[in-house]
Formats: sequence, C-alpha cells, structure tokens
Amino acid sequence: MLARCSSGALRGLGAQAVTVEVDIAPGLPGLQMVGLADAAAQESKERVRAALRNAGLRVPLTRVVVNLAPADLPKTGPGFDLPIALGLLVASQQLAPEHVRGIWSAGELGLDGRLRPIRGVLALALAARDRGARALVVPAGNAPEAALVEGLPVWGADGLGEVVALLRDPHRAGSTTPPAGLAPEPAPAPDLVDVRGQAHGRRALEIAAAGSHHLLLVGAPGSGKTMLARRLPPLLPPLTHQEALEVTQLHSVAGLLGRGPASGASVRSAAPITAAPPPP
Repeated sequence: MLARCSSGALRGLGAQAVTVEVDIAPGLPGLQMVGLADAAAQESKERVRAALRNAGLRVPLTRVVVNLAPADLPKTGPGFDLPIALGLLVASQQLAPEHVRGIWSAGELGLDGRLRPIRGVLALALAARDRGARALVVPAGNAPEAALVEGLPVWGADGLGEVVALLRDPHRAGSTTPPAGLAPEPAPAPDLVDVRGQAHGRRALEIAAAGSHHLLLVGAPGSGKTMLARRLPPLLPPLTHQEALEVTQLHSVAGLLGRGPASGASVRSAAPITAAPPPP
C-alpha cells in the first residue's frame, strides 16, 4: 500500500514542500530510503522503527521504500522522522489516509517515541501556510515558534503516540498560543554619546541609520570599528512585525532559537530584536 505525508525541506532561509511517499510491498523486511537524503535523514529508518515499537505501534515486517520527493532537492536533518513514521502507519493501515490529508509534520523521534525539537520550524510553518495546510504537527518545544505564523493551526506533541491520538481525534488538539512578542525588550546597548572623536564614523552611522543604508567599516585593528558598530542598533527604528518575523526566521534556520523548557530558553529569550505591534 502507498501512503503520502507532507513536510518540508529547508532551502536557504525558506522551506520547500516535500512529499514523503511510503510504499509497503511483499519482500524481505527492510526499509530503503531514496530522495537525496543526507546521513542524518538516512538514519531516520532506525529511529522510526524503534520509536514505533516503543510507542506500542506495529512495525511492518515487510519491504518498505520511502521516497522524499522531489528527488533532486537535498534533504537534511532529522525532521523527516515524524512524517516517515506517519506514512508507515498509514501504509500499514494503522491510520486512515484522511487523518493525514492536508497535515504537514516535522520532528525528530527518539528511540522511545518522544519528539525532539528541530531547527527551521518557522520557515516550515510559513511554507505550510502558503500551501494551504490544514495544520502543522511539530514537537511541543517548537510549537510556540511555529505559532508565530498567523492563519496556521499548530499542534504540538511530546511523543508519537500523542500525535496519533491528535490525528485520530483533531478536537483534542488545543491551540498553541504564540509568544506575546518576537523578543523581549533589549538590554541597554552602548550609546553613541560615549564615543569621543570619530566624527566621520559617527556621521556615517547616523546617515546609515536614518536612510536604511548599508554600512561598511574599514580600518586598522583598534581604530574603533567594533565600538562604533555596537552603537548602531539603538539608532535604528523598531522593526515591523513582518520584518521581525523574517529576522526570527533567520535565527530559526540557523538553530539559534530556544528549544523549549529542556534547553532553558524560549523563542522570546532567543530572538534578537523587538517587533513593533502589527497593524490593526
């Protein structure tokens, strides 16, 4: 039986839709993966089998082929663990196809079936919303980050068993509340008033900040480039909500956002800037 689940692969600062195809056919037990997956994605076949078994779900004892389409797009990271597991459940008739129709999913599976946060979820959420996804299923640690995207229901879960329960009964899914802002108020930054001399450098900072221009500081070591650069952010106006979302997306793809309570950080504590309130 053939099953399909929707997910996404990071590409630059954004994400591209990926269809996870799972086919179960007669043959010797084994799982083969195709579709230009890197080592971390290839290793998902071992994590998925163990996660299914330890979550109390049936592991198909037959030949399984997993294709990550489009085949010419490189796929990186362990985020395909969850959609592969869901595809196996649909192909083995433990989930109905309509349970995953229109649902995007991403997340790393532990051997015990728990879901671990991944990077780039904000980019995946934007791609899912733009493609009309019915909902996005992610690890609970990534849910506040994904909830920053308006117009997309986000279902956070701690483990594979919880995901299966949510898909079978979507009414059990609660709404994930996004953080109040993309970042807390920044700590006091160095002030330009502390700079003595450097008339040309000060003037360049003022013009760049006022006109939203690019700025290149060139000089010998110790001439004050870093000192001046550290005093540029306080001169800039607050970002709009959309601009702050783009900057937060950059940090998400780079893996610099907090990953829930386990890491002691959060989206609010890791995002680098404060967004102006969105227009009414």
